[in-house]
Amino acid sequence: MAIRIYKPTTNGRRNASVNLYSEVTKNKPEKSLLRAKKKHGGRNHHGKITVQSRGGGNKQRYRVIDFLRNKMDVEATVIGIEYDPNRSSNIALLEYADGEKRYIIAPANLTDGDTIVSTKGKAEPEAGNCMPLKSIPAGLNVHCIEMLPGKGAQLCRSAGTYARLTNKEGKWATLVFPSGEVRQVSLECRATIGSVGNSDHNRVVLGKAGRARNMGRRPHVRGAAKNHHDHPMGGGDGRSKGNRPPASKTGVQSKGGGTRKRGKASNKRIIRRRVSKRYGQLRLK
Repeated sequence: MAIRIYKPTTNGRRNASVNLYSEVTKNKPEKSLLRAKKKHGGRNHHGKITVQSRGGGNKQRYRVIDFLRNKMDVEATVIGIEYDPNRSSNIALLEYADGEKRYIIAPANLTDGDTIVSTKGKAEPEAGNCMPLKSIPAGLNVHCIEMLPGKGAQLCRSAGTYARLTNKEGKWATLVFPSGEVRQVSLECRATIGSVGNSDHNRVVLGKAGRARNMGRRPHVRGAAKNHHDHPMGGGDGRSKGNRPPASKTGVQSKGGGTRKRGKASNKRIIRRRVSKRYGQLRLK
């Protein structure tokens, strides 16, 4: 991938950069795989704002992604790599031998004309091939990983991410994730070989407020600048945090606080939890 950094000709261009999308080879989407996408402006079915600072933005259409990869043992040819406005990663349009077309998350180094396959057995460990973890050699990078067999890809779907398959013992595979978390996943769960493409996505600097508005992000007001009945951090004479850690309007901690629900079945399969932002800051001090 390539990032273009602008010269500071104006205040909006200073420090701004754009993604050149050098991996993208196809500009127009497949019409049969498009769906309407309605904007709600951060409001629920009552019209009440539940997500702050959302609204506007460019019109988008949803691309139907094949996270199940359930067309088994049929070779597919990559027609092109496309931009997807709904996610950070690019998507690849596949055409199977019987003529059916599907979108998948585009792995790194996958190009037009490549042939990939999805199977319940064993295939060549090449980028884009999907197979059970029991058939993947230890030490390889994988993405689009299932948490339950047959449920579809749930882990490592964003740009540049991957998990390292380090060990297979009994009926469990051990995966190391970019966050530092170490987790066990059933060997029957399927994953795709390689890492997700568009790895430079997080290096883009918007540079001006207009580009954020095009993405549907409205201006955000600090909690400490609000009144005490509008935000937990608001109110007081002068600047004050109220002797509590930063939190959202609903009281959810914003710097590394726990948000996972208790009693989730998948919790018992976490060998080592990720290091939270809050804990990392305290440790540095």
